Amino acid sequence: MEKISACIFDLDGVVVDTAKYHYIAWRSLANELGFDFTKEDNERLKGVSRMTSLDILLEIGNVELDEKTKLQLAEKKNKNYLEYILKMTPDEILPGVKDFFKVLKSEGIKIALGSASKNAMTILKQLQLTDYFDAIVDGTHVSKAKPDPEVFLKGAELLGFSPAECIVFEDAEAGVEAALNGKMRCVGIGSPEVLGKANLVVPGFVGLTMAQLDF
Repeated sequence: MEKISACIFDLDGVVVDTAKYHYIAWRSLANELGFDFTKEDNERLKGVSRMTSLDILLEIGNVELDEKTKLQLAEKKNKNYLEYILKMTPDEILPGVKDFFKVLKSEGIKIALGSASKNAMTILKQLQLTDYFDAIVDGTHVSKAKPDPEVFLKGAELLGFSPAECIVFEDAEAGVEAALNGKMRCVGIGSPEVLGKANLVVPGFVGLTMAQLDF
């Protein structure tokens, strides 16, 4: 087994919980279109691109629109979402994340971001986390959505390591599959029922040690 040289982190649900802001913005859009959008509905949008998310939302509301209108609505949702994330503070970093980053730095392990979010840089700046990352790959750098491994493979490439030397941290099933498809090891953050394909599943970063990553 290759030695771990790099850790690649998804953003939403792993480093910070932006899902609540996505949900508020999507629900607001659904309400404008005349239907409700529940938290259960929102689960279907985890790790999915913006336009695919909109298609799912419209399917839930049984609404059909042309491409031009869909693009306008996606832009409107993003504008609402941006208003929320521009008010974020470092207090919103999930528990244990910053301490774990410090442990990785002290061990000489490189850190990359592998996120589908096109707003990743804005979020990292708001959280004052940018300096922890040696490479950042977000939705502006990739064309294929998870479970395609493109976002993680680009992160490994930017860091200069083979996939076998990297561990991915993910909270969504599609993300875990993307890591495995890219021949990387994966730690699932959340529930074993959802993330059972990961090499290791933990509830969060509090108390996570390097020894646990030796698999």
